[in-house]
Amino acid sequence: MIDRKPLDATAFAVMPLLCAVWGFQQVAVKLTAPDISLLMQGGIRSTLLVYVWARWRGIGLFTRDDTLVTGVAAGLLFAFEFVLIYFGLGHTAASRMSVFVYLAPVFAAVGLHLFVPGERLRAGQWLGVLLAFAGVAVAFSEDFFAAERPTLLGDACAVLAAALWAATTVVIRATNLARVPAAKTLFYQIALSALVLPIASWALGEKGVMSLSSFAIASLAYQSVIVGFASLLAWFWLLRNYLAAPLGVFSFLTPMFGVLFGVVFLSESLSLAFILAALLVAVGIVLVNLRPAPARSAPA
Repeated sequence: MIDRKPLDATAFAVMPLLCAVWGFQQVAVKLTAPDISLLMQGGIRSTLLVYVWARWRGIGLFTRDDTLVTGVAAGLLFAFEFVLIYFGLGHTAASRMSVFVYLAPVFAAVGLHLFVPGERLRAGQWLGVLLAFAGVAVAFSEDFFAAERPTLLGDACAVLAAALWAATTVVIRATNLARVPAAKTLFYQIALSALVLPIASWALGEKGVMSLSSFAIASLAYQSVIVGFASLLAWFWLLRNYLAAPLGVFSFLTPMFGVLFGVVFLSESLSLAFILAALLVAVGIVLVNLRPAPARSAPA
């Protein structure tokens, strides 16, 4: 059993950087949409770097270990999570998407409570769950009581994506995937998304690649190399070396970075109701992650 240690200076330096990287992801997708349609951007994420890295480390991605069924299940959940994220970004603000998608730790905590021994939620964590969902209710109330509902579809996609992300976490933690190298689990997820997202893009009538500008190429490199590969491997490394619960507390920074970057780079406006909703979700994430037992797996 791996002896995981409390957070040190390295963890405190790496986690905010990772949260900023993940928080900028939705903004990068929106900024690149005039050149490459939304779902097609997700489909271009490459599995090659994961394969090369695993081969270099001597990790067999294709050895028989009875994880094919569970691996494909986790991969499909991951893929359709991103179908909802990329499609939803066409119908809501990047800042709103960032907040709603990061309900995933809250959904995952409930799922782990139900399906994984030793992951029972305490009273303070249930309070976090309630606060996070109160935040969703506050945010959705804007559209329900407005004459027009311009973000309702995108917001709903974000919440559903968070539920799929949480389901992926539960599958990984509750099945034999918990015993295989992180790179193989990551490979299942990215490989299936590389197959599903281009098909979804075609099925929804997207235009695909309209222009390979220098900005579009840089954005794709950021999304695939930095977000889709390097940041996830860094997260897996942190989970292998540090206590997961305090790491999870940092996850509240990601939607906060997402909101900040949406305002700065996309000039998105923030209502008082949405600010309150974002704060409720952030507090809920912190409370849910305040537990001594090892926590959940990996963000997407």
